[in-house]
Amino acid sequence: MGCMCSKGVSTNEYAHKHLKKSVKSSTGALRRDEVAMEDDEETKHVVSEKSDLQLDQSPRKVDIEGNGGMHQPVTSRIISIKYGDDGVQTAGEWPSWLIAVAGEAVKGWLPRRADSFEKMDKIGEGTYSSVYRARDLETGKIVALKKVRFVNMDPESVRFMAREIIVLRRLDHPNVIKLEALVTSRMPNNLYLVFEYMEHDLAGLASSPTIEFTEPQIKCYMQQLLCGLEHCHNNGVLHRDIKGSNLLIDNKGNLKIGDFGLATTFCSNHKQPLTSRVVTLWYRPPELLLGATDYGVAVDLWSAGCILAELFAGKPIMPRRTEVEQMHKIFKLCGSPSEEYWRKSKLPHATIFKPQHPYERCVAKTFKDLPPSALTLLDSLLAVEPNNRGSTSSALQSEFFTTEPLPCDPSSLPQYPPSKEFDAKLQKDEKRRNKAGSAKAFGSESSIKGTRESRGLPAPYAKQGEQRNPQSGNEKYNPEEAGASHLPIEPSTGS
Repeated sequence: MGCMCSKGVSTNEYAHKHLKKSVKSSTGALRRDEVAMEDDEETKHVVSEKSDLQLDQSPRKVDIEGNGGMHQPVTSRIISIKYGDDGVQTAGEWPSWLIAVAGEAVKGWLPRRADSFEKMDKIGEGTYSSVYRARDLETGKIVALKKVRFVNMDPESVRFMAREIIVLRRLDHPNVIKLEALVTSRMPNNLYLVFEYMEHDLAGLASSPTIEFTEPQIKCYMQQLLCGLEHCHNNGVLHRDIKGSNLLIDNKGNLKIGDFGLATTFCSNHKQPLTSRVVTLWYRPPELLLGATDYGVAVDLWSAGCILAELFAGKPIMPRRTEVEQMHKIFKLCGSPSEEYWRKSKLPHATIFKPQHPYERCVAKTFKDLPPSALTLLDSLLAVEPNNRGSTSSALQSEFFTTEPLPCDPSSLPQYPPSKEFDAKLQKDEKRRNKAGSAKAFGSESSIKGTRESRGLPAPYAKQGEQRNPQSGNEKYNPEEAGASHLPIEPSTGS
């Protein structure tokens, strides 16, 4: 969300020609198999470190199954799991296909009965998963159920899900979403993850035209985000998809980092190549766009910097449609890396993206209206070279959090109606359909009146196709107005 400098730099034909397939929104860029395969050996290494993992050995119960993934506002009772005599699952046991591929991920846990939850409504959706609000019939507690689908029971898809479970069981912090239980499905290619329910996400709140965050509120959210990230990094976890829709907020003002589907573990003594095809495009750091496979906590810090600027500006600060556009946007704002960085890094896409002339950094100029302490922190987090971004600990020690006005207490934050980016999308889709229907009806009426009237459309319709500048005014950013109607604010992380 923030003001940004002009257009992308000119690029050679080579860049556009050879990146034609890869310069898509991160919906297509984040390939699930690529992420799952990148560190299969790393996952094996991590789960073998019993003392570090500290898996919860206490038994857990779980259950679930629903209405075929269709969005229904009516509450539906979840059907009990019953398997045949093929040995897929017996009472109190995990399915054999899950144990064979990801036994370590569920070790020490038991699945709950499938009929102890009832779905209420869908609150999120991705390429490989759907999220529902549901009620635990044993406790009456409202929870979030993430339904994960496995394509053709592909072992790599199961390992991908297993890594998310392992990561979540490794973490335990007030600012990290908690995995409460697991549920097997009567459908052999589905599994449910049970999470604590959060009423909002940051993207949903930020998209509301009636909500404007105060400085103490921004400090409160950023402090919680950085505390959660610090816990992740201290426990050897990279989130790799920090963005507004993955920052969940409850009615008490508590922020929790969610959706660890792209997360991975790292160990300084066990380095191995990682995929660069992670992090939603608008929040992706330059080193990943340049093809880096050896990276660390700095990737999450860059995304946190984008969030900080977004909270002050009221809209995403670098919304671009392709990797080429995104890289050039970063150079225009943050400057291009030094010659020494280009020489030492030897990144795969350096020859493609390196500009003919260096670009000067203009973060301070672009965000000159920010409080000085906020600008200092932002300047550090959006350092174009990852080694200059510091750490979550250094960010938390920034003067931004110690100067007046101080971060407010989460409990003092305003209470909002439930607001998630998924709901905002549904509302936009509904408005778009209504608008298209009205335009179609007008077109039919005009054609009947004759050729003379149909030659000239009234001003509102004539301007309908024009692209508006997302940087102008104080309006909330609308991706359709920026000519990016095919790019959702939250590209799916199911790849």
